[in-house]
Amino acid sequence: MSDSGLFSGDERKKKEREMQAAKRLPPGQSLTLKWPVLHYGSVPEFEPAKWEFRVWGKVEAPTRWTWKEFGHLPRIESVSDFHCVTRWSRFDNQWKGIAFREILKLVKPTSEASHVLVHAGQGFTANVPLVDLDRDDVLLATHHDGQPLSLDHGYPLRLIVPHLYAWKSVKWVKGLEFLNRDVAGFWEKNGYHMYGDPFQEQRYDE
Repeated sequence: MSDSGLFSGDERKKKEREMQAAKRLPPGQSLTLKWPVLHYGSVPEFEPAKWEFRVWGKVEAPTRWTWKEFGHLPRIESVSDFHCVTRWSRFDNQWKGIAFREILKLVKPTSEASHVLVHAGQGFTANVPLVDLDRDDVLLATHHDGQPLSLDHGYPLRLIVPHLYAWKSVKWVKGLEFLNRDVAGFWEKNGYHMYGDPFQEQRYDE
């Protein structure tokens, strides 16, 4: 269903003005009620018996979890906005998953750790400063708006970093590499901004 079937143009403009007044709509973005599917390459298959989540690098306790083991980690719920670099924003998304701080507590980053290179299916990577992951609203999501994530949206596991553009909210996450420096990920190597703040319109490197 298109957004035009959900609310009128006037309603959209009113809602966008409300979000701008609340400083929740970044410049250059438009409100959507849909959740568009955007990714590079094909959707990887999920095989629970073969799936594993690995954390390594500058941590005191490198760890591997099977899907079953990962399912025993504590869950949280969070509500946040979602801003795509392609200029749409979706508000008040309801997420359920594992708090990133739960992972930090278990793997214990060393004093050298400053950045994380997020590894995902199909060899995809994205870089995020550690300080930007160590926040209350950052999680490894399994559910969105009360339903399990679809394969297109990153099932079984998607990183959610609400205050950065959505390419940093990596789909099909499978590992976290803790580093002592910033290393460009897939889109960053292809011209996207190394940080990606929507409110600063950090879409592309100049």
